[in-house]
Amino acid sequence: MIKKALAGVVLAVLAVFAVPAAAQAYVVTPPPGSTVGPGGTVTVAFTGFAPNEGVSFTLTGENASGATLASVVAAVETSAAIIKQADAAGAASVTVTLPSNASGSYTLSATGTSSAAIANSTITVTSTGGGTGATGGLPNTGAMDPALGLWAGGGLLALGAAFVVVLTVVRRQKASA
Repeated sequence: MIKKALAGVVLAVLAVFAVPAAAQAYVVTPPPGSTVGPGGTVTVAFTGFAPNEGVSFTLTGENASGATLASVVAAVETSAAIIKQADAAGAASVTVTLPSNASGSYTLSATGTSSAAIANSTITVTSTGGGTGATGGLPNTGAMDPALGLWAGGGLLALGAAFVVVLTVVRRQKASA
């Protein structure tokens, strides 16, 4: 019994130290979420990758195929990932330009090509319309005039009352016949 317990402890210690050091050493810190309007551009920076390793960036979300992940040299459609090199401190960033019809939220994933360290950041799309005229306020949603709504509601209420009266008269006539 003691031999089995000792063997279990030895195996546990070996398992902890047998894991490659590279996998333990790199914990990527995701940046806080970003907010941008449709068609807007935001730069997202990640830290914690291995020094000078390649970092693969992928953007997912509604209409993400219309977005671009831009580097200093080129822009690539998000249907394919872009790979950039982390600096000597293990930091890597990418500039994301969302399509003009962007909505909802997008997930930007960064994966170290040698360390396999992974982190995600959320990009939330905000409305750029925001308000009516120079005064701000709520945008016009197409709602009708409030007085018209009151008249329509009153008319429906009167129609319902008339229906109840007709049903009551018909039932009384059937009951008395």
